[in-house]
Amino acid sequence: MALEQTWRWFGPGDPVTLPEIRQTGAAGIVTALHHVPVGEIWSVEEIGKRIRLIEENGLRWSVAESLPVHEEIKKRTGRYRQWIENYGESIRNLGKCGVGTICYNFMPVLDWSRTDLRVRFRDGSITTEFDASAFAAFDMFLLRRTGAEEGYSREQVSRAREMHDAMTQREKDRLVETVLLGLPGSLEAFSLEGLRSALNGYRDVGDADLRRNLYDFIKEIIPVAEESGVLLGIHPDDPPRTLLGLPRVVSNESDLRRILEAVDSSANGLTFCTGSLGAGMKNDVPAMAEKFAARINFIHLRNVARNSEGDFLEENHLEGDVDMYAVMRTLLGEQKRRAEAGRKDNRMPMRPDHGHLMIPDESRKGIYPGYSLFGRMRALAELRGLELGITRSLGL
Repeated sequence: MALEQTWRWFGPGDPVTLPEIRQTGAAGIVTALHHVPVGEIWSVEEIGKRIRLIEENGLRWSVAESLPVHEEIKKRTGRYRQWIENYGESIRNLGKCGVGTICYNFMPVLDWSRTDLRVRFRDGSITTEFDASAFAAFDMFLLRRTGAEEGYSREQVSRAREMHDAMTQREKDRLVETVLLGLPGSLEAFSLEGLRSALNGYRDVGDADLRRNLYDFIKEIIPVAEESGVLLGIHPDDPPRTLLGLPRVVSNESDLRRILEAVDSSANGLTFCTGSLGAGMKNDVPAMAEKFAARINFIHLRNVARNSEGDFLEENHLEGDVDMYAVMRTLLGEQKRRAEAGRKDNRMPMRPDHGHLMIPDESRKGIYPGYSLFGRMRALAELRGLELGITRSLGL
């Protein structure tokens, strides 16, 4: 039995259309109500509108990604109680409408971070990368975050200073624009002053505080998810490391284990992102897939080439430093076990995460980095072939 093949779609404004997605072979749509302000309730009416639009095109809404967590929940400040209640109501409404899986993250301030969104790959396509020295240069010399240098080694400060001093003003502006880019699905971005203000809001939130706030949040929403027949999957930090002095608590095996132990329920699961986890040199992604297979509720498959300095480049899906064969083999084995055990979640949703910008898509306007049609279609085709080969050879 194949994994459920899904595709991330950003709604009616996405330059990639539902009829095009259907022709990629994907059957499930991964989407969100991006027009609803963060923290507000996703109503049955709005969810229903999106479902009807998707189903009119021969597809189904498989996963809600993401149902965003308000920053005040992460800090346990302001109206966080109201935002948690609203979050629970959105879970209930998604469950009522038959959307049974939700992806969310608990990354403070920034959702994901790159330093270059237009890297020319060896085949001429365009990919993204994270350069640790460039990010440090942004942090210390462009953002000028108070106390930033204390978070870097002497060698890291020196490399970042050299890089900054060698940049043209245009290169500096481009780096700032890249780091400040908004959440996937939105091209709105922070300003430098807005980012400084957001960071200041976490001045008194350390690692232990953010962990406690996450676990408390999980303890409050998982019972709602269970009652609603919904599975949650927390997405790993991207990249899995501290950024801008902010704590990051979903970055490695220990983090994932502690999250799952916070509430021992199948509803409290993981979005297993091979690219986000794979960007960490110490993360053995295939081993993590084996250890946490029973609690994986959603799968993001992508690959990266990484190094010990913290740099990584988004690679072709079957290349790079993540052993995609080993991961896929584990996931297919887990799916078979679920089916034999009679679990309702026996078909695991998977989507090709990110893809290179290829020639046919370069003229499309409004494509969010990593979310082109042809790059992801190539990725889905490769992953589908890998899956079929494993299934046939192992008799799964």
